[in-house]
Amino acid sequence: MTTTRRLAAILAADVAGYSRLIGADESGTLKALKAIRVELIDPTIAAHNGRLVKTTGDGLLVEFGSVVDALRCATEVQAGMGERNATVPANKRIDFRIGINMGDIVVEDGDIFGDGVNVAARLEALAEPGGICVSGRVQEDATGKLDLSFEDMGEQALKNITRPVRAYRIATGAVSATAQEAPALALPDKPSIAVLPFQNMSGDPEQEYFADGMVEEIITALSRIRWLLVIARNSSFAYKGQTVDVKQLSVGAPKVDYFVIERRGHMLTPSAPPLPEHTSTGTRRWSGRAFDSITFSPETSSRLQGCRYCRGG
Repeated sequence: MTTTRRLAAILAADVAGYSRLIGADESGTLKALKAIRVELIDPTIAAHNGRLVKTTGDGLLVEFGSVVDALRCATEVQAGMGERNATVPANKRIDFRIGINMGDIVVEDGDIFGDGVNVAARLEALAEPGGICVSGRVQEDATGKLDLSFEDMGEQALKNITRPVRAYRIATGAVSATAQEAPALALPDKPSIAVLPFQNMSGDPEQEYFADGMVEEIITALSRIRWLLVIARNSSFAYKGQTVDVKQLSVGAPKVDYFVIERRGHMLTPSAPPLPEHTSTGTRRWSGRAFDSITFSPETSSRLQGCRYCRGG
């Protein structure tokens, strides 16, 4: 067993909505993915001196010697997917999410491990379908070398990563043009809600995982309400670590609930502080009754509205 360390640019990618695609048409999806690998992904990786480390069903992990090569590969793949999807029905389109990080990695028998790899995988989860999300180090190394537009997402608290990571979204000319040509999707005529990530004010990194878990439970519980449109986790968590201006989120008359949950041992106590200045209207759902975090259930989470934005309800 040979183990070495080196600095590398890591690209992590997966297929957005893979389970849905497989459930709807398993053989068709697998056939399409194989064709995409052979005709687009593998040749593009090779053209930019990348090494395909491994594939994981709907995902893949690639190592590059430079940030520039990794970004060129990612943007070309996404542009190529945009062209392929132009004639594919919306419910059958295969969209990749890509995350890129530059960092120290451990190489063991051809596989790669370490914080540099983990950060890339977490950034991939922040990317929108068809999008690319990179770390601050990648953005710094690429500035002035590539004609790319970087949108600052702020400091992100990534799962199982001890330090906050500065993240950026990327839009290439080809991807942006495709997005501009696509017609805006009509919103359903029913209330909608986005459960934003809770802010960990304790200073204890371990509480970050607990806060994220609570948000995921709330999103899952609310999604069971048929008359309510619940914004996907990936979209909500794009705002993690940021001060959100509710006006930027609104698509109608905004209604905002904002409160703090204090954890003492196994007990959680919600309270409703004054609304931030950038919010316009608000209601209060909790009056300070404590409940046990050990018995935190979908029934509890469906009542817990977090710091939320709601339209039409």
